[in-house]
Amino acid sequence: MLKPVKILTKNYGVPDSHTLAVYQANGGYKAARKALAMTREAVVDEVKKANLRGRGGAGFPAGVKWSFMRPHPTKPAYLVVNADEGEPGTFKDRTLMELDPHRIIEGCIIASFGIGAHVAYIYVRDELHLSKERLWNAIKEARAAGILGPKALGFDYAVDVFVHTGAGAYICGEESALLNSLEGKRGEPRLRPPFPAQVGAFGCPTTVNNLETIATSPTIIEMGGEEFSKLSELHAFGDGGCRLFGVSGHVNKPGVYEACVGLTLNELIYDLGGGLPEGTKLLGVIPGGSSCPILRPHEVVQTSNPKSALYAYNGKSVLDVPIGVDTMRELGTMAGTTCAIVLSDRACPVRAMHNLIRFYRHESCGQCTPCREGMGWMERILDKIVSGKGTIEDLDLIHEIASNVMGNTICAFGEGASMPMLGFLRKFRKEFEEYIRTGGKSSTGRLAL
Repeated sequence: MLKPVKILTKNYGVPDSHTLAVYQANGGYKAARKALAMTREAVVDEVKKANLRGRGGAGFPAGVKWSFMRPHPTKPAYLVVNADEGEPGTFKDRTLMELDPHRIIEGCIIASFGIGAHVAYIYVRDELHLSKERLWNAIKEARAAGILGPKALGFDYAVDVFVHTGAGAYICGEESALLNSLEGKRGEPRLRPPFPAQVGAFGCPTTVNNLETIATSPTIIEMGGEEFSKLSELHAFGDGGCRLFGVSGHVNKPGVYEACVGLTLNELIYDLGGGLPEGTKLLGVIPGGSSCPILRPHEVVQTSNPKSALYAYNGKSVLDVPIGVDTMRELGTMAGTTCAIVLSDRACPVRAMHNLIRFYRHESCGQCTPCREGMGWMERILDKIVSGKGTIEDLDLIHEIASNVMGNTICAFGEGASMPMLGFLRKFRKEFEEYIRTGGKSSTGRLAL
């Protein structure tokens, strides 16, 4: 159900919204003061009650992740904020950094206190120059006002925040590769265990959260966890609150919108995104960034399990299902970053898949053989198909390669790259076979994305 709200985005459109004066005039830092007057355990408990699922793609409960942190007798703890945002089709976090950076600083104070950290690092993708500038300016303002420092907001708790520039590598969006990059090492994922909560940044206990996740914590403290959770249509299934939704591709009004969890793909595409250009129809939609398997509009929900989050939508279109971590997973895809990529019938699924594998081949760090060799192999096969020299057997080979990458790599990159390949093959098998039979003539004039 479409329930637009102005919570995370309440300062969007306000003149000089990135400044401390405007942020405080609109109630900024009151939640941090409230949190610092609570116990650490109470702060974590509120985030648990909020059913805040990680907004970076994995959807892990943030409060549970914070509870993994335990005081170490000799080592400090760290908060690391993942603002790398390199997933194709995802562009929500940069709006928070550019339009409301003090919300992120306030979230860092709350989260740092909750996990027992005194230093937070915000890891920002190199290309996001305005985001970095706005964050640094907000940090300087906060330090000058005593909001950050040895006595944050006048409380006997030290918090400081730093911005770290990434190197523009997609793999550094993976939390352990991000930690390596933060330490000045090559951005390659780490073997786990140990997990970051035990051995993270600089060998110390660390919590890594997506930027939107951190930016949501002031609202949770202000409203109370349970009230925040109840904003969501899916709160009974452990997916609470509101979040940012993005939509791009073949829509009339691409952009970032805020709504309560429970928004459907139909509502995102047609009500918020303004629908498709005149004369075109929906071919498919990737729900939450390019790693999520594609959905087609004619698919319907099929479940007989009364405990399923999809049970109430049995027999309905997948586009009428609330976008949630578990609902999308049950549909065979992911909510991811909830930034949908829309393909009209002007798009060629073969070329779209080719476009994606070129990206994933380029961004593989090369550490794991199945991923390094598999991405290149699939790209070469799709090069062959797109050039009009493919065979039906090539489709089966891509399926076999992608399936063998799944579950055989250190991090989730291999799976995140293979799932869209498998999704396109399953959902557009007839189109792929027709493309091969006609040497690509069946898609003349059609777009890659």
